[in-house]
Amino acid sequence: MSEKRIRVLIAKPGLDGHDKGAKVIVHALKEAGMEVLYTGLHKTIDEIVGTALEEDVDVIGLSVYSGAHLPLSKKLMEQLKEKKVSDKLVLVGGNIPLGDVKVLKEYGVAEVFPVGAKLDGIIEFIKRRVGGHNERI
Repeated sequence: MSEKRIRVLIAKPGLDGHDKGAKVIVHALKEAGMEVLYTGLHKTIDEIVGTALEEDVDVIGLSVYSGAHLPLSKKLMEQLKEKKVSDKLVLVGGNIPLGDVKVLKEYGVAEVFPVGAKLDGIIEFIKRRVGGHNERI
């Protein structure tokens, strides 16, 4: 049986121009054996959802440093719900105040990784939550 790798979309929504963290995450996830697609800068939520559906990813990761993480995450979760997509693990990372973590999780975000989160922790969370994919070798 061929290996089914975990597919991850890393996206930079809105006007946020800071992508060093996103590129570090992309590299780390690839090194961990995941298939990673990176949208590049300045993507709309519509574009991100469209790409996630078209590419049939397991995980959608938003990297946000602009401070717009709440409205962007809310819009993403609303669009996924409208399209009846409930099988995508949604993660948010970046410059996220700890006080906003609860709100993001109320929107349906699975986990939040603020600045300083350990790469190994992110990788293990994805492997644990997506489950099974990395075991089919």
